[in-house]
Parts: sequence; C-alpha cells; structure tokens
Amino acid sequence: MSSVAVLTQESFNEHRSGLLPEQVGDEDNLPTYKDAFPPLPEKAMSSEGPQEAGNAWTSKIRPLRSSIITQVFHVPLEERKYKDMNQFGEGDQAKVCVDIMQKTGAHLELSMAKDQGLSIMVSGKLDAVMKARKEIVSRLQTQASATVAIPKEHHRFVIGKNGEKLQELELKTATKIQIPRPDDPSNHIKISGTKEGLEKAKHEILLISAEQVENCAVALVQMFINWVPYLRTVKVNANNCDGHLCVIALGVDVSHAIFSFQKRNATTIAVEVKKSQHKYVIGPKGNTLQEILDRTGVSVEIPPPDSSSETVILRGEPDRLGQALTEVYAKANSYTVSSVSAPSWLHRFIIGKKGQNLAKITQQMPKVHIEFTEGEDKITLEGPTKDVQMVQSQIEAIVTDLVSRMDYAEISVDPKFHRHLIGKGGANINRIKDQHKVSVRIPPDNEKSNLIRIEGDPQGVQEAKKELLELASRMENERTKDMIIEQRFHRAIIGQKGEKIKEIRDKFPEVIINFPDPAQKSDIVQLRGPRTEVEKCTKFMQKMVAEMVENSHSVSVPIFKQFHKNIIGKGGANIKKIREETNTKIDLPAENSNSEMIVITGKKANCEAARNRILAIQKELANIMEVEVSIPSKLHNSLIGSKGRFVRSIMEECGGVHIHFPTEGSGIDAVTIRGPAEEVEKAKKQLLSLAEEKQTKSHTAELRAKPEYHKFLIGKGGGNIRKVRDSTGARIIFPTAEDKDQELITVIGTEEAVAEAQKELEALIKSLDNVVEDFMSVDPKHHRYFVARRGQVLRELAEEYGGVMVSFPRTGSQSEKVTLKGAKDCVEAAKKRMFEIVEDLDAQVTMECVIPQKFHRSIMGPKGARIQQITRDHNVQIKFPEREDLQVVSFKLIQENGESNGEIKEPADPAAPKKCDVIVLSGRKERCEAAVEALKALVPVTIEVEVPFELHRYIIGQKGSGIRKMMDEFEVNIQVPAPELQSDIISVTGLATHLDRAKEGLLERVKELQAEQEDRALRSFKLTITVDPKYHPKIIGRKGAIITQIRTEHDVNIQFPEKNDENQDQITITGYEQNAVAARDAIQAIVDELEEMISEDINLDSRVHARVIGARGKGIRKIMDEFKVDVRFPQSGAADPNLVTVTGLPEMVDEAIDHLLNLEEEYMADVVENESKMAYMKPSGTAAASSEEARGPSKGFVVREAPWTTSSEKAPDMSSSEDFPSFGAPVAAARASPWGPKRF
Repeated sequence: MSSVAVLTQESFNEHRSGLLPEQVGDEDNLPTYKDAFPPLPEKAMSSEGPQEAGNAWTSKIRPLRSSIITQVFHVPLEERKYKDMNQFGEGDQAKVCVDIMQKTGAHLELSMAKDQGLSIMVSGKLDAVMKARKEIVSRLQTQASATVAIPKEHHRFVIGKNGEKLQELELKTATKIQIPRPDDPSNHIKISGTKEGLEKAKHEILLISAEQVENCAVALVQMFINWVPYLRTVKVNANNCDGHLCVIALGVDVSHAIFSFQKRNATTIAVEVKKSQHKYVIGPKGNTLQEILDRTGVSVEIPPPDSSSETVILRGEPDRLGQALTEVYAKANSYTVSSVSAPSWLHRFIIGKKGQNLAKITQQMPKVHIEFTEGEDKITLEGPTKDVQMVQSQIEAIVTDLVSRMDYAEISVDPKFHRHLIGKGGANINRIKDQHKVSVRIPPDNEKSNLIRIEGDPQGVQEAKKELLELASRMENERTKDMIIEQRFHRAIIGQKGEKIKEIRDKFPEVIINFPDPAQKSDIVQLRGPRTEVEKCTKFMQKMVAEMVENSHSVSVPIFKQFHKNIIGKGGANIKKIREETNTKIDLPAENSNSEMIVITGKKANCEAARNRILAIQKELANIMEVEVSIPSKLHNSLIGSKGRFVRSIMEECGGVHIHFPTEGSGIDAVTIRGPAEEVEKAKKQLLSLAEEKQTKSHTAELRAKPEYHKFLIGKGGGNIRKVRDSTGARIIFPTAEDKDQELITVIGTEEAVAEAQKELEALIKSLDNVVEDFMSVDPKHHRYFVARRGQVLRELAEEYGGVMVSFPRTGSQSEKVTLKGAKDCVEAAKKRMFEIVEDLDAQVTMECVIPQKFHRSIMGPKGARIQQITRDHNVQIKFPEREDLQVVSFKLIQENGESNGEIKEPADPAAPKKCDVIVLSGRKERCEAAVEALKALVPVTIEVEVPFELHRYIIGQKGSGIRKMMDEFEVNIQVPAPELQSDIISVTGLATHLDRAKEGLLERVKELQAEQEDRALRSFKLTITVDPKYHPKIIGRKGAIITQIRTEHDVNIQFPEKNDENQDQITITGYEQNAVAARDAIQAIVDELEEMISEDINLDSRVHARVIGARGKGIRKIMDEFKVDVRFPQSGAADPNLVTVTGLPEMVDEAIDHLLNLEEEYMADVVENESKMAYMKPSGTAAASSEEARGPSKGFVVREAPWTTSSEKAPDMSSSEDFPSFGAPVAAARASPWGPKRF
C-alpha cells in the first residue's frame, strides 16, 4: 500500500518558513502525537491496560511480512583477519566483501566500533544472508578448531539425508564440519570456525547424539519386553529415565534375565558340513545365518575360515532345531563345486579374445562362477547344481573341439636371442604369428627362462617351430661389428623420417643397425647379424659414407643478382634440373641479401659441371631471344607427347630452350620458343620438321636397353645418337630420371626412318650385351693414377663407356696386365681412352712458375675455385709451396750471414727465387706452358683512382656495405685512405681483366654521388614568409591537416617559429626553389583569406555555453564547420563571462551569430524552467542560513499530547546521541525516555 501527498507552491512556502503566526495561536489546528506518529500494532493486550481497537497503522496499512531480513555480525579485534586500520574500506578486505556480495546476492555494510571491532550489517533474503554470514566468518574472521567425539553410528544422523542436515548445521553455526569417512575408525568430528560458532556446533552435534542414544535405549528395552515373556510386566518410560544411567542399568538386567532363560531351555547339536559349503550356509555378509535365526530362533555357529574343522553347531529350542538343520543342509547343497579337465595352454582359447567365449556362457548362467588357475590343467565351476552341470557340458565340448584341432610345442632358445627373435617393434614375431596362424609366447627378461611356447594349428605350430629354430641357429652364428662413422654423417645416413636407413635395413633385413645417441657424441655405429650379411652391409655403408665425404665438396660462384631469377627458372625448374642432372646441392642467397655468391655442394666433378652450367646461363642471358612458330593446334598434343616427353627432349637437345604451347582448347596455333639465339633456331627447325612429319605420316617404335648403356648409346655430347638421327631422320628419346620405366627408348619418325633407326639401335644394344674380356699393358708406375682417389678415374671410365669393368693387378706385383670386361664396343672405347691417358702421363713434364707468395691466396680464389678451373681447363697438376714464416726467414738469414762452427758461409744468390714463391706444375709441356700463362694472368694488379675526399664516406656506405658490394661485384679489393690523410686517391687491386670494369664502376658511382650532392643543394633552398602569429593555428589546421597537405603537395619542409624565438612571425620553407615558391603562395593565399575575415563579439548567456559547445565540443564544431567560422568562448574567470567572439567572412559571421542567438533563446527557456524547479529544493550552505536569519528562530514541528508533555521529562533533544542514538553505538544505561515506556 502507498499514499501520495500533493504539494502546492503555497504549502511548500509555509513549510519552508515554519508555522505562520496566526496558526501558532490556534492550538486546535495542531495534530496530535498519535495522529502524527501512530503506534505499531501489537499481537496481545498490554498488561498496563486495554489496547485501542484501531489506530492509524492498522486502519490504513495491511500488515505484510517482508522477505528481506537484516542481521548484524560483530567481529572482535582479536579475531579480525585484516587489522590494518589505514586501509579500512580498501584493500583485500573490501575486495572480499564485494566478492561475497556478488556470490550470495546479499548487501553488506561495514562499520568500525571504538574497540576496533568490525560490525557487519547483512541485508537480503534469509538464504542469502545465511550464506553471506558463512562466507564472512570464513574469510573475514580468524578460524579456530575443535573436535567432538560421538559414537560412529551416530555420524549418519549428523550428516542427514543427502547431507542436508550437515549443510543446515554449517549454515546455522557458520562453521565447517568435517566428519570422518565410513572406513575411518575415528569417531571424532572436526569443527572449524569462530569461537561462538564452535560452541553452537558442538552443542547441536551432542544434542543429535543424545537423541539417538535415547531412541536406541527405548527400542532395545521394548524389544526385550516383546521377546521375553517374564519381562512383559516391566514398564519403561523413556521420559522418566535418568539419562544414560537408567538405560544402561535396565539393559544389564534384561541381558542377565535372557541369558538365564536361554541357558535353561536351549539345546545344542553338531553336524558335519563340507568346508567348501560353509560359505553358502553363511551367505553374503552373513545374511543366510540371520535368516535362519529370524525364522527358527536357532543360532548357527560356523568355524572360522582358517580352521580345518567341518563341524557346524546349532543352538536353540529343541522343537526348532529340526527346521534349522533342514535349512542348513538345504543352503549347503544348493550350490555345488565341479571341475573340468583342460590343459592349461588351452585356457586362453576357451576364454576367447577379450573373454568373448566365456561371456556367452556366463550370460546364460550368471550364477555360475568359472575359475581358471594358472598352471593347473583344470577349470573350477561353482554355482547352482543344475546350472553347473549345463556349464560343465558346454566347456567339455569346447575342450574336446580345441584338443582335436590344436597343438603346442616348446623350444629352448638362449634368452639373449629373444629380443632379436621378436624384432624391432615385434616385426619378426608378428610376421611368424600372422604367417602360420599361431600364438608364440616368449618369456619376459625378468623370468630368465629359455623356453618359448608355440600354440595353434598343428601344421602351423610345426612350421613356426622350424622357422624360430632356424632364426635361433642363425643368430648363434651372427657377429657384431663396430663401424667408425663421423657423427655429422649419422643424420644423413638415417635420412628424413628414417627413409634412408629403412632402405638399408630392407636391403639387409637380417642385419640390426644401431646408431649412438646424439647426446653421446660417439662415432661408433654397431652392426649385428649373420657374418656374411654384416660384411656386405659394412661395405655398403662404407661406400655410402665415402660418397658423402666426396659429396661434401663446395664451390662458390659469383653471379650477377639480376640473373638469379633466370637461374632459378619458373617454379624452380632450371635450378631443379641442374641439381638433378649434376647431383649437387645449390644454395642461392636470400632476395634481401646483398651477396651474389651461389654455393654448390657435392662431388668435385659434379660441382664443376653445375658451376659451368650456371655460368653458361649467365653468359647466354645477354643473347636471349624469343620467337613464335605457327603450328596447327591439333598437332600440339602429339608434339608435347606423353607427359611432355617429346617437347622435353627437344628442349634438352637445344640447350635448355623454353617451349611454351598455348592452353589446350584455346585454338591458338602460336608456339613460343625462348632461349639463346642459336638454340632457338635449332629448336624451331626441329619443331617444324616434327610438325611436318606428324601432318604427313608419323610412326613410333619402342625398344629396351639397360640404363647403364644409355650414356654409351648417346655418346659424348650426344655424338653417337646424333649420327643415328642424321643418317635415318628419326628422333630418339631416352627416359628421364622422373620416368618409371628407365629401360624404354622411344623412336619417332616416318615408318622407314623408324625401322632403320630401330635396326641400328638394336644392333648396338646387341653388341653391348655381348660381354667380352680384353687385356692391355700399362706401366706399373701409372697404376696409381688410375686407382687413386678411391678409383675416381675408373669410375669415370665405367660411367662413360657403358659400365665397363677395369681390373688392375695387386699393388706390389709389378705386373703390367690390366683386364677390361664389358660390351665389345665399350671395351674398345675404354681401352683407347686409357692409352690416351697413359700417353699423356708418359709425356708429362714438370715446370716452375715464380710468383711472389703474397699473391698466392688471390690466385687460388675463394676456396681454390680459380686454381681448380685452371687445373681442369689445361689438364695439369698444380702444387703451391708451403707458407714461410717471416720470423723464421729473418732468423735463417742471420745464421747464414754469420759464423757457424768457425766457418764463414757464402751469402745466398739474391737473384735466386725463394722456395715459398715457386709454384710447381705437372702435365704435358704445352699444357703446362698455357697454365703458367693463366697463373700469371691471375696475379693481381693495383691501380689508383682519383675520387674527391668528401665522397669517400658515401662510397664506403653504412657499416661498409657500399664498398663491400662493389668489391663482390667486380671481384677486386678497394682500399680507401684513412680520413686523417685527406687523400683523394683510392687504390683498386685485382685481376687486370677486372680492373677496368671496377674503375668504370667506381667512377660511375662518383658521378651518381655528385649528382645527389647537386640535388641536395637544390633541395636546400630556403624561403622565409612573414605571417601574423594569430594566423599560425589556422595555417597548421586541426591536427596539422592543412600544413601536412601543403608539405606533401609541394614536397617541401615548413618550419614554424619556436615559443621562445624572437621572430614569432617568421615561417621558413625549405625545398626546391619552385616548390618553395609554390608553397609560399599557398600559405599567402590562406593568410589573405584570413585577413578578409572579421571578428564580432556577441553577448551569449554563460548558462547556455555548455549546451552550445556540446559533449566533447561536438556541437560547436558542427556550427564552425557549417558556417566556416571560428567561435571563441571566454575562459573561466573572464571579466565578461557572456562575451563570445565569432571570426570568419562577413556574411558567414552574420549567419553564425543569428544561429547562436536562436540557440540561446531556445536553451534559455529550459534554463528558466530548471531554475523554477530548483526553488522548491532545499537550499544548501550559506543560502539556507541567511534565509533562516531573515525569518527568525523556527519553532520546528509542533504536536499536541506528546508523551513528554504529560510527564516531567523534557522533550527529546535532536543533538543528543541518547535520544537519537547512532547505529553501532553502545547502549546507554536504562532511564526514563521522553518517548514513553518501552514495549520490548
């Protein structure tokens, strides 16, 4: 219920000014105390007198019970968790309170008492208040703990159903109660909480326990009364019992009486029951014994399990013993125990996979228990007799079936071979199991047993036994070998994801290869297996390691950066092809790197081949051309061939030109050929001829040849195959590395040409298949050349001449006979080549080339690249001398020129060359002479280039990057003089062929730098413009928008004066002269426009300024943008707070002023309305005091018949804390109250 009071302007004025004079005198119009403050309704009549029938509360408001309650908790200082007085209402305590409010939904208010105790008022619903109280106690109050001991059987009554009683207790007492688990023998209950809560909780728990003791005692006595006839006269009244003593005394008396009665009337008999049947008589948890006792009144005593006695004793009244005995025998014979004979090795087959077979039986007969004992040849069945018989027949049938079709065998194998029989990941043993359909049990290592059991089909068992015995005997003959392989090669041998080591293991499946742990840093690789297989695997891995060592050769090739993308090719095609064909690893520098070096890694010969191809690409890039050939689109597919074989063969033959066919179905006839001019013409002719053949008549034939014959068939540089093609006109395509069939050779052309080419090729292949053996004589002094470097020369001969095998006599035999074995043509060609090599060796001479030692490093080049090139080009051997230490040289000179052993040595010939300067060359005379000239051409030369000193630092570049780039690009060394020398001379050292190019590059760089200097001078033109500082903000614009636009548009730098600068009106513009002038004109145009503007002041009531400006200035910004004006409001404390300045073009200023005045008129209406409303509000501060002084002293609110007017008490004092006590203050001593007697 609610009531509404209407307040008028007149009544409000009367209220503010107190009672009017005419009303003061008229006491009849004053309200009575009971009317103004009606008393609360009471439930019962007061003892002081009859209560009024009704009052203002009962007549107007229906009493309602609020769902919101309020409770106050007090936490003494000594029990407070947070005692920091300086952080009251802050810190962790405040966070805890906020968390409690969020968690429980209750409202908390904290206050501090004078004793520094904490008072907490909690408001909310009952459940929320109780939860909040528990949280407050646990989180804001220090905790104490106590234990209370009650009988274990009473614990469940403390917990209650689903723990409800325990939760209620914890909420009620604001404590945490911990009850021991059922399996814990302890009867102590632990309570934690406040001291007050502990006492309450203990009291409640003891009350529950006492109630249960009392209930149990009454039930016990009542039971005794019901069962013992002569005690029926005993009357028990639990209310009259004197606590526990009465119950105990009564229980003792009843027990004695029952014992005497049973002793006189009970009879005992003993019967024999099999020990195995005792458990059926007892039943689960003794239920069967209890049932017999309940039905017959006879107790059955069973001997303990550890006793061997089978005697069961029955005690009870004679007339009931027979019934009890019958029930005992019935229970004993209701279950039977039987056994089925079954070999123990068959048990798991009877059980089945994951117990499937046994599950079928147990599902049908769930009461039967089936027990398998390990090592025993029987199965025990236990359960109801009929069910056991049925299960027994089923299991016997299964056993009979398994015995008829299964067998087992046991073999003895040394335990050290067990893990090898199992194999890695069980590979070997799983293969045997799957292959022979048997089960093999190999004992674990901890059993130390050598017996392996095989079970399954009789035939499979015998085969598995035979295979396992063979493996075991093979392992007895195996050996272990350690190989020394550098750890850096281990990862390469294993391969990515173990692919390479898997291939080795597949190739030698009987050999176990163990690599050391990488952390051990060991080079020992262990091989274990049959002796012969281990030897084969060792040789294979040694060969593999040798190839890896050989493949680790590295060459660096400088290639211009702009050609790297051509070397890589589209989608990496070029670089991939070079890598595959030369079998090398090629690494290019990153795109953002300044390096131009391409690193090639692999075999030495392969690296050189890859290097030559890359250099050839660079050389040819300057002569690249692109032509289009018109070929009918219907022929494109046939020209491309299966998987692009035909077109790929053309591209390979023509030096790697790129042939691009249009998209299939496009109908375009144009085919693009791109590459070196000569090769493009060659490819064009071949394409056109092929297209002509396809249009006339095309025929294809296929033949096969071993892959090792392909190189011989192709010939050096494709010479052999070119002869066949020229003579027949047919095209012959050999398989590439990507093709699966490596033996297939395809012949394309006219029918006659294909037949002729096929005939020639078949004759060549047939001759290659005809293996012959031939001999030749080679002087033993040359043998070493052929077999050196792991037989590199012999390998090259075999690769080039169809796999011919060359055998030299053993070292030290002094035999000249060398055997060649292979195809006849290959042997003849290899023999011819070997004679050429021997002739070169016989004609070999030694020459000396004198070059100062300081140039040797330069001649060798990076990683010996230059010297390797000379060796390869001129087919000579070059040996550089050892480096000579300068200190040793000077020491020797002193000794040579001084005296030694009393003799005076002659000084050395000054014209004689030093040993450290002599380079020795071996080979044919003409080749050595050419090599000497090549070496001398590599001697570096130094030239001087004049470069202005002020440009040196720009040539060097940031951290030397500029000069490094030039040195890498031109392959020279550039020496810049020290800054203190102030020299203009830069020294350039390098090969004579490189110096001219380096000098040109350096001078070109100087020109660029001078041009940049001139440009910088032009850009440094400065221009100053004078602008009134008041216009500077307008020129800059909002967030620098206008000035940034001018800077960007004219590419100039514009600098405004600093605050402390003398020339505040000077703006400096820097840039190109024409740009600076244009920027100045742009600024001047803005200034001219600003000077045309006018400023007008208007009076705008300060009370509407905030409304006009708007939130974050949005309102005034909108007005300024709309009218293109600037509006300035007065600052706080200004002389005239209403003065507003509007600046802009005249017509726009007038419009903006009209708009502002309209807004003022609109907003002022709201201001006046708000102020009239504020007149009704209570004035604050000095305004209220001044109004009271004007009115004079107020008599306040006057009522008639107040309690203090009828007694000697004074009226309540508004300033008194006793008459109007504050919340949380201590209660004063009771005294007479002006409010009347208290009713509570």
